[in-house]
Amino acid sequence: MKKDITPPTVEDVAVAVVKEENELAEPVWNVYLINLKKQDIEGVLATSHGYGQHNGEEVKTSTLRHFLDVVKAKSFSKIEPIDESVFGLNNEYWVSFFQNSVMYDKKYIFLPETIKEENFILVPYINKKGVLIK
Repeated sequence: MKKDITPPTVEDVAVAVVKEENELAEPVWNVYLINLKKQDIEGVLATSHGYGQHNGEEVKTSTLRHFLDVVKAKSFSKIEPIDESVFGLNNEYWVSFFQNSVMYDKKYIFLPETIKEENFILVPYINKKGVLIK
């Protein structure tokens, strides 16, 4: 039965971690959802948590949930700030949304130590450098 269910594939939706500056010109990191589609996505729910090992011990962060309502076509929306101290963990973002009355969902996982400047690209629509997962 379960093998007969094929969920729709998520395309043209990405999650990016972007290094920016706050109003005091201090470096901050923010996580964004980027809608590369030609249509809006609605009812967007993003959950985030980190997990992995730190100093030989299992570590899990709190699970956070964010409701973004609508992310317009070819635009982006901020999910949350992220602290550099969790870059050594797996940082998972599970995004669910509706498009044309069909529900989509996908996990985006930033592996440990992948959020660093040598992996930066110019993030579409935000036009700042960061790490992007499609």
